[in-house]
Amino acid sequence: MYLMKALDFAIHDPRYYFLIYNASVLYWQVVRPYLKSGFRYLLIPSLSQIVTALNQAEEEDKQWRAELMIELLECFLDASKVKEAVDFSSTAAAFIKNNVPDKYQHIFSLMEPGKLIEIECLECEYEVQKLGTKIATYTKGVVETQLKVIRRLEQVLQHAVRLGDPNVIQVVCATQWNLCLPLLQHNLHQHVRKPLISVADILEKIDSLLILLRCQVHMEIARTEEDEDRIEAAMEHFQKAIYLDNNGQYQEHLKMAFHRLHLCTMLYKSPERLEDEAIMMIEQAKKGKQKDSVRKKRSLLVNAGLALAPDAFQIVLDSENEAKVSSGKSRSQISYLCAKAQHHTKSVEKTDGHLKRLGHGNDKERIRLWADLAKVARKQGVWDVCRAACRFCLLYDDAQMRKVPKAKKLQKKKASTIMMDDNRGGNLQMESSLPIKSFSLERDLLRTLAEIRFINAEATIHLLRLEGVQLNDHAVPPEDTSQHPTGYISKLPEHDPDWITYSIWVDHLSQYAMENFLRAAEMGEELNEAWIVHNTLVYVLNHNKHLIASGRQREIVESLQSLLSAIKNTGHSGNTVVLVMLCNALARGLILCWIPKSVLKTDEKKKIDPATDKSKRPSIRGPEKTNIVCEFALNLTNGNIPNELVPIAVRQQIIATWVKAKQLLQQQIWHKLGTDDEGQNPITKVLVALEMYSCNGLGLMDFTVPSLSQLVKMTLECNWSDPLVELQTLTRLTYFAYASHDHEIVMTCSQRTVQLDDAVLQEMLSTAACIQGRSIMENLAGKKHLRLAASKAFVQSARYAGETGNCTLVMLAARHFWNTCLPFIGSPLDREQLKEPTETILKNIIKAESKIKQVRSSNK
Repeated sequence: MYLMKALDFAIHDPRYYFLIYNASVLYWQVVRPYLKSGFRYLLIPSLSQIVTALNQAEEEDKQWRAELMIELLECFLDASKVKEAVDFSSTAAAFIKNNVPDKYQHIFSLMEPGKLIEIECLECEYEVQKLGTKIATYTKGVVETQLKVIRRLEQVLQHAVRLGDPNVIQVVCATQWNLCLPLLQHNLHQHVRKPLISVADILEKIDSLLILLRCQVHMEIARTEEDEDRIEAAMEHFQKAIYLDNNGQYQEHLKMAFHRLHLCTMLYKSPERLEDEAIMMIEQAKKGKQKDSVRKKRSLLVNAGLALAPDAFQIVLDSENEAKVSSGKSRSQISYLCAKAQHHTKSVEKTDGHLKRLGHGNDKERIRLWADLAKVARKQGVWDVCRAACRFCLLYDDAQMRKVPKAKKLQKKKASTIMMDDNRGGNLQMESSLPIKSFSLERDLLRTLAEIRFINAEATIHLLRLEGVQLNDHAVPPEDTSQHPTGYISKLPEHDPDWITYSIWVDHLSQYAMENFLRAAEMGEELNEAWIVHNTLVYVLNHNKHLIASGRQREIVESLQSLLSAIKNTGHSGNTVVLVMLCNALARGLILCWIPKSVLKTDEKKKIDPATDKSKRPSIRGPEKTNIVCEFALNLTNGNIPNELVPIAVRQQIIATWVKAKQLLQQQIWHKLGTDDEGQNPITKVLVALEMYSCNGLGLMDFTVPSLSQLVKMTLECNWSDPLVELQTLTRLTYFAYASHDHEIVMTCSQRTVQLDDAVLQEMLSTAACIQGRSIMENLAGKKHLRLAASKAFVQSARYAGETGNCTLVMLAARHFWNTCLPFIGSPLDREQLKEPTETILKNIIKAESKIKQVRSSNK
């Protein structure tokens, strides 16, 4: 009362305006107990008077005026006086935006609370999108960033719940689901369990109409709970998902999963169906401990297989049982190998009539069971059971799944439409944007069969290695260590029928493994899923690296061509490096047989037929096809698309193959020294010219090349991203200069090579010292002397980096040094000890910067 009187007195005379401010401060102290929900409305008359008085007096403390305005707006909202709140907010917002912008977000949240929450959702999505392709790498830092954003969105969800607007709640829940999707991996989904449970509970509480989203969330929660052995909780979520699946697209999948968990809870009942017996044994095998013996694990898995195929599983399993193999006619080692091959072939043929004997009553369930059995057996290292289970599972691919492709082509068009719709980022509140990506059990089964193709191929390669053979290699005859009578003439194994039988069997295993890989790629193409084709490519390149390293790419050319065709159709899943490696392997395979004998290295002459062997030449000229493949890879990685860039070491290989193809086609590479699109890239120019020099003087067409001095100048001017490629380039230039008797260029290149070698060494030492310091910090355990040791390692790292002029490594060491020394900064004594190492760090930063400037000026 008295404060209001003082206010009335002061407002009429500018001399007493100071009393208005003082009265407002005292007023604020008095009314603080009323600043809570349900009581704020009592302050509206008095607080309105104070705000008006401060505005009239044009009080200079605008921060204080803004704070009182915000409180008055909250009072209007608490009293449900919406009209007064709207009228006042327009004036207050304009004042705060112009004078106190840091409080504008607060008043905006009062004016449009839902909009602010939606903006926060967009900010969270943007934070994750900034990671770009790094999301797919799943490195520790990337995953932690995603989890940090998800935790922030959990708080936003609580704000939305307090606001009580169902539409805003649904926006936040949909955003949270989208952010959790990349982390739904088996080893990561436990981190998003709590956020997903919050989403499911809140959507259930408001009875949201985002039915499909709720169904999918419950499915993923159930999967997480199952992995954590919380069976009852998982079953509860599966039941909710089944109830919410109105369209029925997940029904079969959900009911199979629920039935499987239900069987796990049956302690005192025996299942009636053989499939249920298999489920129980597979689940029991999954829960086996790592210390359990292989014999115990194997017993459960074998029994599961026998339950699924009592007529044939044991016979197929015995195909690798050496006790069942006869010793052969002559009892020699080769005779035994022949008998083993024949026994294996005869045993696995027993799978052929299995489906006819069984019928086709529950194929989808049995595909799942065989696939689960194969996966568990592979994980536990029971390889013979894994191979047998894969054979039975893939019977369903041969029998039924080849009928699917026509339907799949229609779905490809749908999928492309879906991707367009998803990328538009429409209204998150609309249910229509969610169910477009319809789930298909048939597609999911085809995906499962593709996985089993991978597993079967790997398991077959494992069997080949047990025979001492790598994929696509031929069997090597065993050494004959037996004693023979005088005059005995040994028979060449190549002419021995037993050895021929065994060799054909080994070759068939390699062919069978490759067929599995290629069938998986075919399935990926049918499904239009790039990751399946990409995985096939990685498997094929890894398991055939011995062929590629020894120049035998020609033996797998057809497979590589099939993979390149599939990748062009589906995309390369963002991994351009692997695609370029495929192109180079294919290009080399196509061109090697066209290089004349005199051009090949000595060790290659024995492995590759000469160009004159027309019977083994491709029908279309190899160099032409090589040129097409190389130019496809070079145009893709020319820098026009930033995400498609590859390391220069990878690009160098395809450049070398392309130049050789141009030589065989007798096509000159003109002054641009590259393809039309990449002619301006200086490093590409240098590498192309270098390969042209290498190809000249070999009896084929000679390229028109730039002068050696010009090429050396170009090399020294380049900013090399890979010091090892630069080192190799300078070394080759040194050799060419020596061959042309140019002593000056020899000295220039050799001196630069020696300097570069020293720089590379210093960089490696810097990296090693930095890693040492980081490792010490990670194993600190609160020991102060170890922290000092880590700081010394970082100082040493900065020294090495300063010597080589690598500013990035110096700053990395400096950052780690600073973080390590932070606890010492509070003590004057500790700060004194840090003086010298800090000066060393600063000196090396300056040294690195000056060296970079020196190199730039010398290049100019």
